[in-house]
Amino acid sequence: MTQTTSTTPNTGAQAAQEGPVSRFLRATELDTRLLGMVGALLLIWIGFHFYGYLKNGFGSFLTPRNLWNLSVQTASIGIMATGMVLVIVTRHIDLSVGSVLGFCAIVMGVMQVQVLPQFLGLGHPLIWIIAILCGLALGSAIGAFHGWLIAYRGIPAFIVTLGGLLVWRGAAFLVARGETISPVDSTFALLGGGPYGAVGAMGSWIVGLLACAGIIYLILHGRSQRRKFEFPLRPVWAETFLGVIGCGIVLGAVLLVNAYPWPKGIVKQYAERNAIEVPEGGLFISHGFAIPVLILIAVGIVMTFLMTRTRFGRYVFAIGGNPEAAELAGINTRWMTVKIFALMGFLAGLSSVVASARLNSATNALGTLDELYVIASAVIGGTSLGGGIGTIYGAIIGALVMQSLQTGMVLIGFDAAIQQVVVGSVLVFAVYLDKLYRSKSK
Repeated sequence: MTQTTSTTPNTGAQAAQEGPVSRFLRATELDTRLLGMVGALLLIWIGFHFYGYLKNGFGSFLTPRNLWNLSVQTASIGIMATGMVLVIVTRHIDLSVGSVLGFCAIVMGVMQVQVLPQFLGLGHPLIWIIAILCGLALGSAIGAFHGWLIAYRGIPAFIVTLGGLLVWRGAAFLVARGETISPVDSTFALLGGGPYGAVGAMGSWIVGLLACAGIIYLILHGRSQRRKFEFPLRPVWAETFLGVIGCGIVLGAVLLVNAYPWPKGIVKQYAERNAIEVPEGGLFISHGFAIPVLILIAVGIVMTFLMTRTRFGRYVFAIGGNPEAAELAGINTRWMTVKIFALMGFLAGLSSVVASARLNSATNALGTLDELYVIASAVIGGTSLGGGIGTIYGAIIGALVMQSLQTGMVLIGFDAAIQQVVVGSVLVFAVYLDKLYRSKSK
């Protein structure tokens, strides 16, 4: 049997009528919405950097220090945004994720500081593990409860999660009696980033090389699968281009995080503890990838696999496309709703680990307004509020766009009021673009 190629008489005639950009996009199969988001992100970065240069004589945005901190700040919102994609794709909404994050963080903080040391002893190595497991289980249980109310009691998701926003914020205040719980377990705090909460230069190169190997494997495996099932093949040059660009981005990220050194004071303390002689020019120790960023990347990979390679993911898109047809096709839409909200609660619990570890404490204000940034990240990333459309990588890029806007406005001195105006305007504009995209696709 002859192999099916990507060239047929119709596609050949179509290619002759297309411009070079259209032919390039068709050959590489790149998502135009993804390219638009990446382009917008680069414009934001360059714009803030250039504005800082004009104002202060130097740009402070496109520096290893700022971009490293930006990646850490994006992790918490990005983790929850991946779950919000599933919620919005199925035509629901979750307004409670910020309060669930705060409540889980308070419970984990109380367990680490007040409860577990009484039974296991102060500094016991199991304290942080038990606290994390309890936080993840609590978030999952809260999410499942919300899903049960929505699916089996017929209460609209907007009302259930709006009530949850108030209930769990109040519950967090009652558990902690309005106090800040700190400091958390020292090992737990590493999950929030910082000089010791990163994998260093060697660890970053290992992560980068593994990522490059994964990119190459996915391209080769995808080509073999297309050939196996006689699907049209992408041109070799297109797959080579995708591999080179993907690996280039990964290796560039490794060089970037390795270019950000530890602060001099921490280097001095580290050298004294380990009897290391500091040279006259100083000791350069790279941060490398922060642990929260690696957690976000791992969540993104798992969620992408779940959405694109499993029956669960197919059911999610089927429900979002047409809930009535999905139910008639035999999908248990109510049980799926419970699982989706339970997953959203689990991710909120995981995000609470990152957020509280980064602060080295749990406060009652933790997670305030995070629900709005999470929803905005998903929508900016291409998730349609009409349901049925959404990507995990888009939500992560959307979270990066949101955090870039906030960080850039802080660097150039915008006050909080202007920041809120800009973020709100960007959200409305993103929904408008989604409306235009959907109308054009129809």
